[in-house]
Amino acid sequence: MQSETVRIAHDSALIIGDLTLPGAARGIVLFAHGSGSSRHSPRNRFVAEQLQQAGLATLLIDLLTEQEDLDYERRFDIGLLTERLALAADWLAQDQRTADMALGLFGSSTGAAAALQLAARDPARVAAVVSRGGRPDLAGKEALRALKAPVLLIIGGHDREVIELNRAAAAQMDCPIQIEIVPGATHLFEEPGTLELVARLAADWLSRQLAGGE
Repeated sequence: MQSETVRIAHDSALIIGDLTLPGAARGIVLFAHGSGSSRHSPRNRFVAEQLQQAGLATLLIDLLTEQEDLDYERRFDIGLLTERLALAADWLAQDQRTADMALGLFGSSTGAAAALQLAARDPARVAAVVSRGGRPDLAGKEALRALKAPVLLIIGGHDREVIELNRAAAAQMDCPIQIEIVPGATHLFEEPGTLELVARLAADWLSRQLAGGE
């Protein structure tokens, strides 16, 4: 398994990511973390490791620079987060190792909104989206209605407000959609066994959807 740190330069921003390529990967999953998080998030790294074991390549990136992340408003600037995610997707499309791989997006919290916006904007590129404890409502009604890629929404059973926000967002989507509520889990899936279930659900969904997108 090949791993390396990549740097994607654009204007004044430098996007740094961790790329991992299993042998004969069936697709690649681009991670979009939530507000106040980073590519070093232990939860996303755990999920990424499970996806790698399932034969999927992964790219975890920092959507904001360290300086930008100090600005609370930027953390919730979904348009900016979507643009940064698009830059990473462009880089994957241009790198010869990943150019022919089907692309999936895995978003958490505000990162899920950015992932959904990108999927809505570029349906020919994005083959599937997974949201973990996400805020799909922040993607906006126009993006939700434009979605074509299959979407998996994973929410903690005790994350009641987010459950309702996800259900309301799902009602506006006209695409294949599945909602999975993890019993006993709160927003960050810190309870024993809950993150493992998230990883299994995501791996099964993405392996199936990205294999179909090849």
